[in-house]
Amino acid sequence: MTVDRVIAFEALRQALKTATLLLIPYFKLTFKLYIDASGDGLGAALHQVQIIHDKPVEGPICFIFRQIKPTEARYGASQMEFLCFVCALEKLDYFLEGSETLEIIILQSNILFRGRECEP
Repeated sequence: MTVDRVIAFEALRQALKTATLLLIPYFKLTFKLYIDASGDGLGAALHQVQIIHDKPVEGPICFIFRQIKPTEARYGASQMEFLCFVCALEKLDYFLEGSETLEIIILQSNILFRGRECEP
C-alpha cells in the first residue's frame, strides 16, 4: 500500500470510530428536544438519556432541519425560535405522540422568553 492509502485508511477508521450513533427510542423515557434557529435555517435534535453499559448516556434519536422561507426571514429571534419549535413538533409527532414527558431546550434567545407566557 502507498502512504496516501494508509493515511486515507486511518482517517476513515478514525471517522468511523467517532461517528455519532443514533439511539433507538424508548417511549417510556423522557425525550429532550433541542431547537435552534438562525437567519438561514431551523434545526432540531431529539435526544434521550438511556442506560448503556450501566451508565446513563444522552444520545440523539434523530435530527431535522430546513431552510427558512423568504417571508420567514423577516421574523425576529423569538418568532424564529417558536417557528422552529412548531416545525419540530410537526415533524416529530410520531415520536412524541405516545411519549410521557418532553423536555425542551432552546439553544438561542431563551432570555427573550423569560416572563412571557406563550399560548398554545
